[in-house]
Amino acid sequence: MKETVDCIDSGTEFCPCHLAESNECILCSQLQGSCFCDCLNWNGVCIYHEFINNGSKAKEGRKTYNCLVEKKVLYQSDVLLIKFKVPHKLAIDLVKPGSFIFIRTNENIYFDVPISILESNIETNIVTIMIEIRGIKTKKLLDIKEGGEITIRGPYWNGVFGLKNLDKQINKNVLVIARGIGMAPMMPVIRKLSLNNNNVNLILDKAPYSDNYVKEFLAEYDLNIIEESVLDKGELTDEVKVIIKSYIKEKNVGYIHIAGADILTVKMIEYLNSIGGEDIKLSCCNNIKMCCGEGVCAHCTRLRNISILFQQCVYFFLDSL
Repeated sequence: MKETVDCIDSGTEFCPCHLAESNECILCSQLQGSCFCDCLNWNGVCIYHEFINNGSKAKEGRKTYNCLVEKKVLYQSDVLLIKFKVPHKLAIDLVKPGSFIFIRTNENIYFDVPISILESNIETNIVTIMIEIRGIKTKKLLDIKEGGEITIRGPYWNGVFGLKNLDKQINKNVLVIARGIGMAPMMPVIRKLSLNNNNVNLILDKAPYSDNYVKEFLAEYDLNIIEESVLDKGELTDEVKVIIKSYIKEKNVGYIHIAGADILTVKMIEYLNSIGGEDIKLSCCNNIKMCCGEGVCAHCTRLRNISILFQQCVYFFLDSL
């Protein structure tokens, strides 16, 4: 099976990156040491030309910002919401589905933690994130105070796999399935689908949390929301299987976005395969490749830590990574 190769930064202000300087660009054949132009996934901009015009060196990387914290809410011991003000251009850059930032939790930059964007308001320049407190990095975020500062680095955009599938959804019936902290990164996807005049159906499983903490954000959109348990002991519940099948058969749903842990994505793909849903277009949260994003080693493109099943399923169903 051939890997679909793409770069989320290709054609942006951050391209070419440091990989170009050592002939390791993942797309440009000439910046891989070849004499011929045979690039992968043309994005409208010649990476080699940009590299030469920039003095044969990488473009400036992401910037670090000290931002004013407008609001902090600890919903329960392990769910934290933070709103902070950013420069206007950064607010625009973070609107896109799949946007995320790195938050500095320690003077040591290796403690920077990647967090997906829940909402970026381009009118107020307020960015909202929701964090699941799990380890030594995220626990440091509990020390953030309203009126204080939060240090971030960004923007990054590879927080969702299957963005090309998402972009093609216009005037259609679509389905979003979210569980747990997946409620946060699903919001930019729902915004995109709504702006493209899609009929958005949402299956929401708040587990393992005690409440749906994105109610106020969901209220801004015209959605058909079904609160239902999605997973039980690592398997899709019978109830959600019935709902998914009915939407595919009766409402002609041809696209599903999955916002949750990798096990949810794998089980969804297995179920779709079992009911003949191979033609369903998918997108899902990127829980694996949210690495440094700076084009330093390209290790995140190697997928060495992904199980064979997940790798094969994702490559088969998603047009673009």
